[in-house]
Amino acid sequence: MNIKIQDIADLTGAVIFGDVSVEIYNIAKIDEAKEGDITFLYLSNYEKYFPATKASAIFVKPGFNKTRDDIVYLEVKDPNKALLSVILKYFTYEHLLFGIDNSAFIDPSVKLGKNCAIGKNVVLSAGCIIGDNTKIFHNTVLMENVEVGSDSLIYPNVSVRENCKIGNRVIIHSGTVIGSDGFGFSPNEKGEYTKIPQIGNVVIEDDVELGSNVSIDRAAIGSTVIKKGVKIDNLVQIAHNVVIGENTVLSGQVGIAGSTHIGKNCILAGQVGISGHIEIIDKTIVGAQSGVSKTITKPGMYFGYPAKEHREALRIEGHVRNLDNYAKQIKDFEKRIKELEEKSEKK
Repeated sequence: MNIKIQDIADLTGAVIFGDVSVEIYNIAKIDEAKEGDITFLYLSNYEKYFPATKASAIFVKPGFNKTRDDIVYLEVKDPNKALLSVILKYFTYEHLLFGIDNSAFIDPSVKLGKNCAIGKNVVLSAGCIIGDNTKIFHNTVLMENVEVGSDSLIYPNVSVRENCKIGNRVIIHSGTVIGSDGFGFSPNEKGEYTKIPQIGNVVIEDDVELGSNVSIDRAAIGSTVIKKGVKIDNLVQIAHNVVIGENTVLSGQVGIAGSTHIGKNCILAGQVGISGHIEIIDKTIVGAQSGVSKTITKPGMYFGYPAKEHREALRIEGHVRNLDNYAKQIKDFEKRIKELEEKSEKK
């Protein structure tokens, strides 16, 4: 693909400095770029790679020191977003899956929309409904009465249990399981456990993306709900009857216990653990490896275990790091007090 610099500038609103006849063939990181590549520079700690980069063009912020005349500068307010625009227009991968593979099993009761694509060894069980333009890749299994909206993309080896509902423009990556049984067991007087049937489902609304190996448990009663616009990273566990609010982001290895409600526009960083039956208000950010054990009612940033407001957590962490010094100071104070007491007794 040959892309003219002027076309890239028109797309991103960039101001060009350099040879406008240069053509671009690919996108690359600044330290790996070759001739014909376009790259970007938006963080100062990557500027060390600029003198040696072999890229033909680079997105930079206004005021960047343009010390080289063998590279085309595309000056934009946000190089990161500019590069994203180029990727979306010119480099988005088209998934080459068309029609229905002969190895797929599709129950006669299944309703398929227009232009659906069904891969090898896919199973669509009785009562499933698939919307227009949806692609379901190889070895994926949808059990009875699963609904999938239009323009959705389900990658290989995904399992969706019975009665679950998936919206429009949803992306589900490989290995993810939707609607597995929630963790429900009742102990008797002997300490033995009886399984509690999980008779609810999972509802995933529009424009959600689920990473690989995500596990979302079906509700014991009612629905586990992932609301529209939610983005979930790999290896996330969501227990039964959890509700995730609109446009919330969950990073890798987050775990959320049952019946907890997460608000809108929240960010849970990697390896955050959330207790069950609590609520987290809208616009809350929880730092990596934090543990939330109580309801959060005030928006803001939280960190630590148990999670506290960020400033308080940092203040406590500062004291923890100084415990050795504090111990020495206390010991010194005790020694001085003892000496003073001895002097006082001699008088």
